[in-house]
Amino acid sequence: MGNLVNNEPHDPRSSSKSLALKWKHENMRVVSVIAVVAIAITLVSVLVGFSYQKKTVSLFIDGQENTIETRKSTLRDVLDEHAIALGAHDKVSMMLDTELEDGVSVSIKRAKPVQVTVDGKTNTLYTTEDRVSNALEGFNVTVNPLDKVFPDNSTAISKDMEIKVVRITKDVETREVKVPFKTVKQANADMKKGTTKTVQQGQQGVVLQNIENTYQDGKLVHSELVEKKVQAKTVNKIVAYGTKKEPEVQVLSASTNNLATRNASGSSGSSSKSSSNVSKDGINFKYKQKLTNVQLTAYTEQPGSAGAKTASGTKVTEGRTIAVDPDVVPLGWWVYIEGYGFYRAEDTGGAVKGKIMDIYFDSSSQVKRFGRKKGNTVYVIGPVKPEAN
Repeated sequence: MGNLVNNEPHDPRSSSKSLALKWKHENMRVVSVIAVVAIAITLVSVLVGFSYQKKTVSLFIDGQENTIETRKSTLRDVLDEHAIALGAHDKVSMMLDTELEDGVSVSIKRAKPVQVTVDGKTNTLYTTEDRVSNALEGFNVTVNPLDKVFPDNSTAISKDMEIKVVRITKDVETREVKVPFKTVKQANADMKKGTTKTVQQGQQGVVLQNIENTYQDGKLVHSELVEKKVQAKTVNKIVAYGTKKEPEVQVLSASTNNLATRNASGSSGSSSKSSSNVSKDGINFKYKQKLTNVQLTAYTEQPGSAGAKTASGTKVTEGRTIAVDPDVVPLGWWVYIEGYGFYRAEDTGGAVKGKIMDIYFDSSSQVKRFGRKKGNTVYVIGPVKPEAN
């Protein structure tokens, strides 16, 4: 009898278990991916829901606080939601696309227009600064130490205010100033009275002056002397005049002879003969000659030479001294000038020739007021002044 052969597997349960393990191994990766995706979707849903929760935002506009409740996520969206417009020059404390968190604070400063004048040019600029100094710094305007700012740097900024920067510059220039010399008279006892001689020629001095000039926006507004230096000293002109007297008898004789000669030569058209009597100012006196059509002028000594001596050696005296032509009136003689009184011929002058007489005054203002007077009558008296009887 033959052997029976069994074709069934020896362990059918073991085969089913292997198939299950094989399926699980092949699909585990898919299951893992599905799980991750599910978790991600869940997280996104949670985050989106959280982001759309209501937030509180503190909005400060030019320092004034506004509390806003919103579900918007960015600052731009919040501003659009509440119709808050921003100017081109306004300043915001954070970027417009910043994601907002609950309780966040946002500051907005509105820019103000101002008129700024610098270097002669005026422009309209915008600033969010509070003070003039900060605004100029923001405009990149350099203010030098000497410059002036109007209004003051500490002034608060206001809308449409005018700000002006005045540029101050200074320089120093050197000027050459000529100083005129003076003429000084010196008495010389060895020279005859009435003669003069230049002892020393005058020379003008030179002074260098340093002048500080101040400019505002390029225009000169002030000049000040800051230093001076003598480059060349002034040399005064010295003129010596004679004081040596000749015998009075000779002088009077010569003068009297001159008068007599002129009277005899036919000059009676302008003068009368001597030894006539006349009464003036209550005084009776005799005169040697009457001069008509005499021209009167006035003079004074150079300032600083008070009490200067005359050509006859006397000191100039207002109300007494006159300068004459010695060929017409001898030095030392008295005259009576119609309308002016008694005067003594004590001085001479380069321009005093013929019937011209120069009356001495103490001040140049009196000389200017006196001027020049023509057609005067003068009585030539002699060396003794008439006195009241």
